[in-house]
Amino acid sequence: MTVTAAPPRRPSNKRPLGRRLTTLLGVLLIVCGLSLLGWFAWQYFGTNVVAKHRATEIKEATVAQWKDGIEGDAVALLRVERFGEDFEVPVVEGFDDEALAKGIGMYSKSAEPGQIGNFAIAGHRVTHGEPFRDFLKLRKGDRVEVETRTKVYIYELENDGDKITVDFTVSWPLWKVPSPKSKGEPPEVAKLTMLTCSELFHTRNRNVVIGDLVETIDKATTAPPTDREADPTPVANETTP
Repeated sequence: MTVTAAPPRRPSNKRPLGRRLTTLLGVLLIVCGLSLLGWFAWQYFGTNVVAKHRATEIKEATVAQWKDGIEGDAVALLRVERFGEDFEVPVVEGFDDEALAKGIGMYSKSAEPGQIGNFAIAGHRVTHGEPFRDFLKLRKGDRVEVETRTKVYIYELENDGDKITVDFTVSWPLWKVPSPKSKGEPPEVAKLTMLTCSELFHTRNRNVVIGDLVETIDKATTAPPTDREADPTPVANETTP
């Protein structure tokens, strides 16, 4: 009787299931890690580039519109010497993400710049152009300039940038009289309230500074502060009591 030997088995190319799952998990972790890094890079750098570009476009368009005697895309231009000599950011209507990605947002129910009441604005400290990056460096007595088509309003701050911190649910900084004891009271003077926005991880706290209107400059008779060196027009100011 002839016995035929079985052919030798070929080695299997299949890896054990556990090893394949481990490899797949490793690939997924790498992809997730790269995606997370990309998201952080976009938030910290990408949004700043895009927001600053949009703010510059709005500022330039607004200045051109003002020269033509019409209201601009921005409500006003904000200048804060503490933030640097070249700091000039448009103030646009709204506190939503879209508005705050264009510059500094203006609360929809606030007073207009220079008017009796509370001109309330907010901006990011981190991401989206971070116009309020140096907010905590603000000091009592600092001056803030708000330029509109016809006027420049100068406010003097009452407190340091790190003096007042409120939870995001607190609403008194947006009241007509920005004081926790003044709900419902009618305004008698012109105020400015500046707030920091929700940051990257949606912090609950907001920093607040409040300012008083101390000077009003009529651009029809007096050059704005940034133009005085080039146009030494005699100063003819209207000072708020």
